[in-house]
Amino acid sequence: MKNKYPWVAAVAALVVVLDQLTKYLVVQRFRLHETVQVIPGLFDLTYVRNPGAAFGILAGASGAWRTAFFLTVSVAALAVIITLVRTSQVRRQLVAFSLIGGGAVGNLLDRVRFGEVVDFIDWHYRSHHWPTFNIADSAITIGVVLLAIDMLFAGKAEEGK
Repeated sequence: MKNKYPWVAAVAALVVVLDQLTKYLVVQRFRLHETVQVIPGLFDLTYVRNPGAAFGILAGASGAWRTAFFLTVSVAALAVIITLVRTSQVRRQLVAFSLIGGGAVGNLLDRVRFGEVVDFIDWHYRSHHWPTFNIADSAITIGVVLLAIDMLFAGKAEEGK
């Protein structure tokens, strides 16, 4: 695929900009732990900080160790993503890598600036809450789902050729 790098970079940059812009707006307009109902009983905007990884993993670890760990993992993941972009010619994979990379950068910027990640998207039903997340987390999840779809159905697409 020709000229894959500019649009891969553009998608990743768009994720970073949207992620950082939404986080900036939340930090500027909300008090920590403030909630605004968007769809009562289903969806709120709630400003929280997550010192851990997905679902609060390692949130209780010491601050310096945790920050160093997440920075190292993020840089390593970005190096792997860059390598995968170089070797892939499959558009769906490239979109997935750009979403994952953009999301990783968005959360990495938070960790560098705050030592934790700003989250605000809060889905729930009655007393059941999905862990609060952000645009970067959403992009990473969508990217992983695209890769899973690619792995599950890549052979079937080739059989039809």
